[in-house]
Amino acid sequence: MKEKIIHTATELFLKQGFKSVTMDEIAAELTMSKKTLYQHYSNKETIIAVVVDNLFEHICGVIDEICALKQNPIVEVYEIKKQLMHHLKDEASAPMHQLNKYYPRIYSSLKARQFDYMQNCVVDNIQRGMEEGLFRDNIDVGFVSRIYFNGVTGIKDPHLFPIKMFAPKELFESFLEYHLRGIVTPKGRSILNKLIHSTQD
Repeated sequence: MKEKIIHTATELFLKQGFKSVTMDEIAAELTMSKKTLYQHYSNKETIIAVVVDNLFEHICGVIDEICALKQNPIVEVYEIKKQLMHHLKDEASAPMHQLNKYYPRIYSSLKARQFDYMQNCVVDNIQRGMEEGLFRDNIDVGFVSRIYFNGVTGIKDPHLFPIKMFAPKELFESFLEYHLRGIVTPKGRSILNKLIHSTQD
């Protein structure tokens, strides 16, 4: 039953946001009483903590599978983006922003884990791109990897990027293009242009 609760809560949180969804709504979606729900989870914050942990572990697993293929580093970045958007439902209601605002303890823990995990992935991606002649050989890898992390998390702030002006999918694609154009060689730029053209068809 706990797995079913977490699955249902995850779907609701990703669609509506962590603050917006109530325990009543979770119970109603599961067609159970709120009393029964509280028997499994004492409060909403406990459910959120489990949901966030599960999402993090699941997404890391998906990214690990992509990285294990050792594809062209530019292709790899776009494949990871594609899978993230799929699993996070495009984050239409900016759930990460709500998590930061209303559940800062959970958000801070998640962000620290994201940083540690992403550093390994992004550094490996950049270094392989340099070795393959797709990224410039004079890149400060530590700087670029941190700027990338800051950008990926920063574009989720609805005050800076209101959803009425920036649809999540297009925003992520614009950020990736911005990131890659700053580090690619002419050889890498050719591959990037083909990828961008193919996603626009």
